[in-house]
Formats: sequence, C-alpha cells, structure tokens
Amino acid sequence: MLNELEKIKKEFLDSVEAIKDSKALEELRIKFLGRKSALTSVLRSLGKLVQEERILVGQKANTLRKEIEERLEQIKNSLYKKGASKISTDYTLPGFPLSLGREHPITKTIQEIIDIFSPLGFQVATGPEIETDYYNFEALNFPPDHPARDEQDSFQIDGGKYLLRTQTSPVQIRVMEKTKPPIRIIAPGACYRRDNPDASHSPMFHQVEGLAVDTDIHFTDLKGVLSEFIHQMFGKEIRMRFVPSFFPFTEPSAEVAISCIICGGKGCPTCGKSGWLEVLGAGMVHPNVFKYVNYDPKKYTGFAFGMGVERIAMLKYGIHDIRLFYQNNLQFLNQF
Repeated sequence: MLNELEKIKKEFLDSVEAIKDSKALEELRIKFLGRKSALTSVLRSLGKLVQEERILVGQKANTLRKEIEERLEQIKNSLYKKGASKISTDYTLPGFPLSLGREHPITKTIQEIIDIFSPLGFQVATGPEIETDYYNFEALNFPPDHPARDEQDSFQIDGGKYLLRTQTSPVQIRVMEKTKPPIRIIAPGACYRRDNPDASHSPMFHQVEGLAVDTDIHFTDLKGVLSEFIHQMFGKEIRMRFVPSFFPFTEPSAEVAISCIICGGKGCPTCGKSGWLEVLGAGMVHPNVFKYVNYDPKKYTGFAFGMGVERIAMLKYGIHDIRLFYQNNLQFLNQF
C-alpha cells in the first residue's frame, strides 16, 4: 500500500500543473479526496492490515491527504487573486443603501406616554431595577405577610436580600424621600415577575407609573389627568370608566377601563363581549405610604396610577400576543 500512496501522490502532482480554473480544481478535489478516490479506498482498507503495517500506512495516508488539501487551498487562493485582479471598480456607481434601525414599539409607546404627560407638568423619574424588599413592598404598604404580595411573585437575589423590582412604584418612594411636595412624576421602566410566558404574560415587561402630591389634590384631578391621557392616546371618541378595586398603596383604588377600541363598546371577543377593556390601575395615595416618607397625611394628598406599556401598545397597534415584542422578528418590528 505504500507504493499505492506514492503513485497517488505522483499522479496528483502531475495533475496540479493543468489546473486553470475553479471548475478543474473542484474536479481534481473530487478525484483525489472524494468518496470514490484511491486515497479514500486506502484509508478504508486499513482495518485489514496487521497493526504495525496499519499504523505506518495510516500515518502516510493521512499525511498525504493533508498535503493534498493544503495544495488545493493554495491553488484556490491563487485563482481567486487572479480573478480579483481582473475586476475593475467603477467609483462613480452609487453605494449600496444601508438599512436604518427604528424605534422598538415598546420604546415608541413609552415616548408617546411621556409626550402626553410632560405638558401636564409631569417629569420623568427613574430608579434601580434591582431593589430591596423595603422599597418594592414594605414602603408601599405591603406588610411581610400581606396576601397581595402573592400576585407579584418576584425574582430573588442574594438569598432574598435583593429582588428584581416587580413594579416601578419604588421610584415613587425614592423620589418622595428626597423631594418635598409639590411632586408630579412619571416613572417608566422594566419590571420582572415570575410569570410563565403566554399571549398576555411575560417575565419581563414595562410599566409607566405616575404620582402627584400636593396640599389640595382630589380624585377629580386624577380622573381629569387620566381622561386627557386616554383621549390623546386612543382618540376623543373613547369612553372611560372607573371600577372600584384594591391596591395596598392607594385608597380609594380603581381599575380604569376604556370602551373597546375594536368594537366601539358593542361587545366582541377582544373585550369578552363586555364592551370594555381594562388599561390601568389608579387611586389616591394611601396615608400609610406618606408616613414611610415622612409626609404629613393630614397636610398632603396625592394620586398615583400605573399602566403596562405592552398592554397599551397591544391595544393601540392591534397586537394579540405580548411575546412578539421580544422575539426579534424583523418582519414584525419593521411595521412600526
């Protein structure tokens, strides 16, 4: 078999000189390295040899195979350079257009919300996404054993010392700790809860929460601000209603619903035949929250509200699955 390998090597070296183009190169590669090549046959027959001969022939065959592969690669590079040198460049031709990025629908929706509330006197406030239990729950009137905590199953960090915030409400506490009334802020940002992903739930989502505190704020002020927001975001023809609800950090509390933007309030599958769609929660700041930040609840009153950005975007743009926001599907994202 050693003689056979020498014959293969000599034949290959003789054939190399005749290579003039990539087609001939590929034919040569198949001839000497293909499944039906003489070299492949030698490698397949190694099992029939005695151990000493098998080792010797195997080493020689693999060395030859490597030499052929390297020589073919050299010829390939040489042919490419020769071809490239013949290509002329016309510098007067227009360049290839570059595709420009665009705002993600979540980013776009957050900016729309900011643009609506800014003229109403609300400033943007931000805070850390990794929070302590105190800011995320306790200072918002969630005692350690409060059942409302179960609705916000959190991601714990460092054995429970920290957690990924389940809402942007901690920003309200941090602002009130450092600022005396009057206060008017909105707090946009990412939140995290241990929800199983489905069409309406995601372990990561975004909220925009709002807070207004002063010496003479009433529920009617809250209704007026949210009415302006709803009409600018969804249209003047949209109706709004407040339904009594419960939140630990507000009292009284309400769920805010709008007339269905799909059926106009007549009833359809989107609104569950009710004619209404829940869009956000709101209420008057609970006096206990003011005590945590050393505000006198007899002197100051305030309102707070919170909305899911994905929820607003899904209603505004007719999106039926929250997971589409996070799949990086350009066909979906390029619509916005």
